[in-house]
Amino acid sequence: MKAALRPATSADASRIADILVAARTTFMAYAPSAHSEAEVRAWVRNHLVPSGGVTVEDRDDEVDGLVAISNDGQYCWIDQMYVRPSHVDQGIGARLLAHVISTSALPIRLYTFQANTGARRFYEQHGFRAVQFTDGHSNEEHCPDVLYERSAPPTTLPRAPSIHRRR
Repeated sequence: MKAALRPATSADASRIADILVAARTTFMAYAPSAHSEAEVRAWVRNHLVPSGGVTVEDRDDEVDGLVAISNDGQYCWIDQMYVRPSHVDQGIGARLLAHVISTSALPIRLYTFQANTGARRFYEQHGFRAVQFTDGHSNEEHCPDVLYERSAPPTTLPRAPSIHRRR
């Protein structure tokens, strides 16, 4: 079956939480979660999914990745973006990110940990640029992070007509 992007439903909450917990454990040992697994699961079920803005990639009724966005009136924020660890490098993250870029107003911002070199490389390859590095004081893990932004592509000015002089 072909993968499909769709809005998350309450039936997806457990699978989304599975992905968040597994990804943190697999890829972010340097920044252990500030919350227990039970707290993460309750937050996904009671807050993240009901808040809307969560898109999942579904293949054969299995959630393989998710992206959660919000908008503060100035920026679209990617609040969460995770792929099932066993499915990384299969294009899921790229499809989720392309969906956000094509359906959201620019600029788009997100934070990731400075130590998350894989995520940083991924976002940079997709047109995001680092705009601020922090010491991590304001995040729950107190782990240095980096703010990324993808702005509207620069507009190109029309070329001035060439002036050819005859000699």
